[in-house]
This record gives sequence, C-alpha cells and structure tokens, in this order.
Amino acid sequence: MPVVQVNAELSFDQLVKAVAQLPQSEFKKFLLTVDRIHPLHEEHRLSSRESELLLRINQGIPLSVQQRYDVLIEKRDARTLTPEEYQELLDLTDQVELLDAKRMENIMELARLREQPLSIILEEFGMSPSTNA
Repeated sequence: MPVVQVNAELSFDQLVKAVAQLPQSEFKKFLLTVDRIHPLHEEHRLSSRESELLLRINQGIPLSVQQRYDVLIEKRDARTLTPEEYQELLDLTDQVELLDAKRMENIMELARLREQPLSIILEEFGMSPSTNA
C-alpha cells in the first residue's frame, strides 16, 4: 500500500493534494471508502458517469513525469539543458498539455452533466476562468 506524507493538521487543499498522490487503484479504493463512511442522501449520490469523470479529473500528472519535468525546467532556467534534454522537455510539455486538455474536457463534461456553469465547476477544483481571449 502506498504511503502518502501529510501534515498532522490538513486544510481541504492539503487533503486534496495528498489524495491526488495516490495511484489510481488506491484512489478508487479511497473514493469507495469515503462513500461508505460519509453516505449522502440518495438524490445527492454521484452517478457512475460523474464518478468516472471525477476520477479522471483528479488523476493528475504521473509523479515521475512531474518530477522529470520539474528537473528539466530547473535546468532550462539555469541554461544548462543539453539538446537532448531540450527535446525531452518539449516532449514532456506536449504530454502535460495534452493531459491538461483532457482534464479540461472532463471538467466541461462534468459541468454539462451537473447542468452548472463551467465557472462553478472550475471553482470546485481551485481553478479560475481565464480572462484571456
């Protein structure tokens, strides 16, 4: 079982970040456990599609990809990237942007499913609508 390091006292955001570190299989177990220990009224229960979307939205970037990306960004900022590392950074950037785009597609579908404005759903995930056109 994976171990997640957290502070003794957690804010909501810290808890979400800790849960986001879980591998997908453990994340699914976590959701099932939360559902059992914190039952909601039937009309507030998540549909299977909504649960699936939430799993996808909260999956995040794989830790190994994020760590390598961070290392390459540091090297880029220090101007010590090799040509091979530069290409790797470009490839990882494409991969991260694709994952972000898929996440946004899932967030938009969740907004449609819940019949809520996108801004409300973005707020739930700690995001704000871009004011750039």
